[in-house]
Amino acid sequence: MFSQALTVRADSIARHIETVFLFTKNDIRTTLIPVTIFALSAASKYDPIHAWNAPLWIWFHLLQFNIANQIQDPEEDRKNKPSRPIPAGRISVDSAADIRWVMIPVCLMLSLWYGTQALLASTVFAVLTIWYNELHGDKMGLSKNVLTAILYGCLEVGGTVAGSRNSYIDKAGALAVALSSTVFATTLHAQDFKDEEGDRLTGRRTLPTMFPKAARFSMMLGIPLWSFVLSRIWKLDALSTTAFVAYGAYVGSRFVMHDTVGADKQSCKFYSVSRITTWEHATMKLIMDSYQMWYSLGHLLPGYWRFFYGV
Repeated sequence: MFSQALTVRADSIARHIETVFLFTKNDIRTTLIPVTIFALSAASKYDPIHAWNAPLWIWFHLLQFNIANQIQDPEEDRKNKPSRPIPAGRISVDSAADIRWVMIPVCLMLSLWYGTQALLASTVFAVLTIWYNELHGDKMGLSKNVLTAILYGCLEVGGTVAGSRNSYIDKAGALAVALSSTVFATTLHAQDFKDEEGDRLTGRRTLPTMFPKAARFSMMLGIPLWSFVLSRIWKLDALSTTAFVAYGAYVGSRFVMHDTVGADKQSCKFYSVSRITTWEHATMKLIMDSYQMWYSLGHLLPGYWRFFYGV
């Protein structure tokens, strides 16, 4: 009898844990892994024993944002993303909303453990999450890009602080976050081209729906230009700079030369996710198996600078 009750309780706990995980499942490769790589690359004092704090901090805040986002329009998710916890019937909207507001103090208390910088990043993240979701800041293309970039920057700051041995982000780390957020804000619409037709039907305003031709040409010019700028700032050698700029030019030109939905999905993968990325930071090497990505390659550059030029 006792063993049966214990089994039922264990199954219930496992189901709840799986439900919570499903809120963030789709963002593991696109956000959690890249931001963790950035955080450990930008950290001033890398410590393998302390490194697990970075993905922990990032995941808790990612959960806060995703629950807030997924309770906004569950009907749309039932049509387009039925595997998410709410449309799948694993949790009600009201219960998810309760968790969503509980996550704010949870994240703030977690951040307090890592110091003032992490707490500030968590506070700004919570405010902007409300602006983006409850106040519908995601409905305008420019507003969405700026808000998303700052939210992403908050994840990078908090992750870098949490993953650093001294729980502090130095000037090089702050520069890395500022550059990453600016690059993200000016190239984020790479992810909107594949949804352009659907966004037009629903009335969602994005750069590709408002300025279709200009948005595509901005990718062709912006990605290789950013590749060159980042290469110079982080002091890449000539061969690496040439390769990074050439890859950026290839990715950017795809958005102009191939404009079908299928091609845009493939171009988005080249922009944001990678097949085999090798990163070295002092005594640690990380090999990530996914699709080859321009944006994540940019995430590795602060680590390159710290390895060869940092103190």
